[in-house]
Amino acid sequence: MNTESSRPSVRERPLSPHLQVYRLPVTALLSITHRITGVLLSIGLIGLVLVLMLVVQGPSAYAPVHAFLSGIVGRILLWAWITALLFHLSHGIRHLAWDTGHGFSRDSLLYYAVGELVATLVLVLAVAVATLARS
Repeated sequence: MNTESSRPSVRERPLSPHLQVYRLPVTALLSITHRITGVLLSIGLIGLVLVLMLVVQGPSAYAPVHAFLSGIVGRILLWAWITALLFHLSHGIRHLAWDTGHGFSRDSLLYYAVGELVATLVLVLAVAVATLARS
């Protein structure tokens, strides 16, 4: 008895769209980035606590940390952390607006997403200018 012929034909279902085919909306990308920056900020805060503990122990304990943070890798890490902080802040303010029920229309989602990125860039540039003015 041939059981294959008694089965109904199975239609091939399409595969789910892959990320190479499907383009995520800007708001989804910002949401993912917000979560990633939250994790990076948590890791950075642990590092900040460790640095502060070394500062309290005195100049000899802090000297290697100062040397590292003065180098190119340390500066890149510091600027990445500052950028993550300011992006997270901007996105958090956007979430506060959402909590009031504003900014959910299709047109305003992209508008506020771009505004959030512009605010982050302006804040990073302001910190950079303040840093350069101090030195």
